[in-house]
Amino acid sequence: MQERIVITGMGTVNPLGLNVKETWSNVIAGVSGVAPITLFDTTPLQVHIAAEVKRFNPADYMDAKEARRRDRFEQFAVASAREALSNSGLQITDSNRGRVGVIISSAIGGLYSLQEAILMNHTEGPRRVSPFMIPMLMANGGAGMVAIEFGIKGPCFSVASACASGSDGIGTALMMLRTGMIDAALTGAAETTITSTGVAAFDRVGAMSRRNDDYMMTPQPFDKNRDGLVMGEGGAVLVLERETDAKARGANILAELAGYGATADAFHVTAPHEHGEGGAAAIRMALSSAQANVEDIGYISAHGTGTLLNDQSETRAVKAALGDFAYKTPISSTKSMTGHMMGATGALEAIFCVQAIREGILPPTIHYQTPDPECDLDYIPNKAREQKISLAISNAFGFGGHNAVLAIRKFS
Repeated sequence: MQERIVITGMGTVNPLGLNVKETWSNVIAGVSGVAPITLFDTTPLQVHIAAEVKRFNPADYMDAKEARRRDRFEQFAVASAREALSNSGLQITDSNRGRVGVIISSAIGGLYSLQEAILMNHTEGPRRVSPFMIPMLMANGGAGMVAIEFGIKGPCFSVASACASGSDGIGTALMMLRTGMIDAALTGAAETTITSTGVAAFDRVGAMSRRNDDYMMTPQPFDKNRDGLVMGEGGAVLVLERETDAKARGANILAELAGYGATADAFHVTAPHEHGEGGAAAIRMALSSAQANVEDIGYISAHGTGTLLNDQSETRAVKAALGDFAYKTPISSTKSMTGHMMGATGALEAIFCVQAIREGILPPTIHYQTPDPECDLDYIPNKAREQKISLAISNAFGFGGHNAVLAIRKFS
């Protein structure tokens, strides 16, 4: 029998808060993090709204000089990791630093810094490009900076699988712990794609909501009138350990990371498979990994982007995986509040699953008004629901057909 892998710490900065407590309070209150973009001038664009991280000062989490040499997504990674480590009580010492892994992912990396470097090169010449540019833009920069910040010398890397990156990174850490390659892990993701290039690119794909004047009612996951995603940003990190190690040091165990499943649609570079076959297979795989059955699931944290194709495909995936239990299982999209944090979203939604299990409150899907006949499940519309659960699953489906699902269980 394999040893249980447990979650002992969590940290985040995101559009709803600068820590787990503040974020969760806003989630269960149904607060929207969407507002007009302030990070750059949106005048030339058709999309003027996003879910930005607010009130964030990187100097509160790291040396101010070092912060200037780090991309915004790396700053989010360090801030999230600092809270997670503090929350866990795990001490990094000479005796364990080589046995702790850092798997902090990003779908795109330092897009903000890359855009600035390209503009600088064209307007002022190559000598004005920062010598720190490469470590600022590389997708593994968040993982590397966290390892440096806390002196962690175990395996350190990033997983890039589009919007499944954070969940795939957490799943990879789970497997590394189960095989004994490491004793503990800081794992999650960070992302900052709210730039003129990022917003323009996702809008050109046809994925973005353009409700600039009605931003308090978008995105609308699973609603018949949904018109696309709203871009978000942020970071989220979890501390994972083996149960025996966590108990030996007297850690406060928050939940068990029980299972992980990953598949590929092998269908289209952006569109999900219309029948949700890959997503359904990943759900089944995660349940098998957790040694659980469909009737054990008390809550599903949906990928739920608010795009026409994703929400239909995910609904079909859940039906294919759960059968009749799909109609009995509450499911919600917290992206209705946080926006879509791209590669970081799965990591934050894993935290929401832990909180739902611990507090017996299921997050709502806000902005839900008009049912879609193609999306006919229980999406916990508009208000959080008090309901005790023992197992939650978190779906993360990304461009390129990447599907990652985590199963999180109440620890007892």
